[in-house]
Amino acid sequence: MTNAIELLGISKSYGSVQALNNIHLTINDGEFFSLLGPSGSGKTTCLKIIAGFEGSQEGHVKLFNEDVTLVPPYKRDLNTVFQDYALFPHMSVRSNIGYSLRIKKVNLEEQNKRIDEILETVKLIGYDLRKPSELSGGQRQRVALARSLINKPKVLLLDEPLGALDLKLREQMQIELKNLQRKFNITFIYVTHDQQEALSMSDRIAVFNNGRVEQIDTPHNIYNKPKTSFVADFIGITTIFPKEDASQFNITKSFSIRPEFISIQSSSSSSSKDFKIKAKVTDIQYQGSFNKIIFESSFRNSLSVFQNTNNNENISYKIDQEYILEFDKKDITLLDD
Repeated sequence: MTNAIELLGISKSYGSVQALNNIHLTINDGEFFSLLGPSGSGKTTCLKIIAGFEGSQEGHVKLFNEDVTLVPPYKRDLNTVFQDYALFPHMSVRSNIGYSLRIKKVNLEEQNKRIDEILETVKLIGYDLRKPSELSGGQRQRVALARSLINKPKVLLLDEPLGALDLKLREQMQIELKNLQRKFNITFIYVTHDQQEALSMSDRIAVFNNGRVEQIDTPHNIYNKPKTSFVADFIGITTIFPKEDASQFNITKSFSIRPEFISIQSSSSSSSKDFKIKAKVTDIQYQGSFNKIIFESSFRNSLSVFQNTNNNENISYKIDQEYILEFDKKDITLLDD
């Protein structure tokens, strides 16, 4: 398998703030790879270093096995899509998309052919003479994507490209982005702070925290087999039992348990689950297809449990009432911290 991008020991500081600390990443050719983390975790700085917009104090960047650490952005075979689209407001959709072709002095017939093809691909046929101000947010995003894809770069960098869109449109664009990535078979490196977005779109994910990569893995493993407390807590909903609490279950490491693996029983339960905890309901949050029920117990962290609201046999739980929470050892995830 060909490596599209390699980051070898990348470190970057801004004054006394270390944005990246010894980052090692290998991204495969044709992969949809997400850099995921909260604001300030280093993911956007990492993307800028890959693009060449920022330099690193230590380490090397390789693009298809060529060291491009000192190569300027315009000489790297990649393009970037930004959250604010960065379209030329005075130009039509057609002129925006074809800008790079004109700069490269591609002949007019070839320009028009390639622009028409990409307009059809991004579903903007009939919009080519409009200005960006005459388009919706989703349409402007498609123009930005078309402009970046028209030269068929080897790598496309996307910096929170859907952040300005509303939820419905963002979900629609997630599907379209993944389809475009498959169609062009281009390596996508995607920066986001949205866990669900990363899980639903990515082949693999790098989870950033305080300038370090906590875990690189598939979406399935990031969710089901988190390695650290940060990853477990940042991805989805979970309850973490630190070592001090875990010892009460004869477990020597901290562990996490997802809400879907916890069952709620009355105090008279006689089930064979491995672990049982007395807990009191503190809040019930309606989430549409399920209720999120929050419990507190003698342990330091609250516990969340999901209750399917489409089940006709749902029990009506009450705040301040005590229940037994049960789960099996096979459903917990041991953590490295």
